[in-house]
Amino acid sequence: MKTPKPRTPEEAAAVRAEWLAQAQAITAKLAPVGRISLQEMAGCSGLEFLSRIFRGDLPAIPIGETIGMVPIVAERGRIVFQGTPEGRFYNPIGSIHGGFLATMLDSAVGCAVHTVLEQGMGYTTLELKVNYLRALTEDVGPVRAEGRVVHTSRQIGLAEGSVVDSAGRLYAHATTTCLIFPLPAG
Repeated sequence: MKTPKPRTPEEAAAVRAEWLAQAQAITAKLAPVGRISLQEMAGCSGLEFLSRIFRGDLPAIPIGETIGMVPIVAERGRIVFQGTPEGRFYNPIGSIHGGFLATMLDSAVGCAVHTVLEQGMGYTTLELKVNYLRALTEDVGPVRAEGRVVHTSRQIGLAEGSVVDSAGRLYAHATTTCLIFPLPAG
């Protein structure tokens, strides 16, 4: 995964405005938060399932509401979520708790694997490794977590992800190993 090119302050401001507008438009389409049955998930491919959530055809995901994470892009092998660090996510040492970044990355890398699954298949995270590269504060504004599939086999999915701000600064990088398995029938 390549590190984004740093942006000038003017470019970063334009990207930030674009990101905020995109997130607002997508949020307006999302259905209310709810739980989705395994049968609903098993009835379509992973990409189709996630696209249905993104379009508001299925309930929005509770963790997204909890941390203010909005789905931005879902395509085969790639997913992007946006979140905005807030004061309620601070740790005692004066920055956003690493759990905020880890949750965004876990969602991004896991859902990236989900986008390549065939109908009737599911996954779960076996391992998540996060490298924190710089402190995140609420002054940064929105950040995006992008997950990309590295490799999948019948039973294992590997993905990597990163969190960047509108200026192109990298805050964290993650890798995951996911177990892929058939979902239980009806």
